[in-house]
Amino acid sequence: MTTIDVDGMSCTGCEDNVTDALGELPGVESASADHEAGTATVEGDVDVDAVVAAIEEAGYEASA
Repeated sequence: MTTIDVDGMSCTGCEDNVTDALGELPGVESASADHEAGTATVEGDVDVDAVVAAIEEAGYEASA
């Protein structure tokens, strides 16, 4: 399991955007986001840099 810090999420819609973006990555078994905690969690065999890039492409700031 990998947890990434995410800035810019303010609602459940933001969580859905991040989760959808992560779900499209190869190797992701499950993904979730929590706007109150400011994190996204990914399970599966996926590169952390790819996770960060996907979150940033969705319009949010991310750091591992």
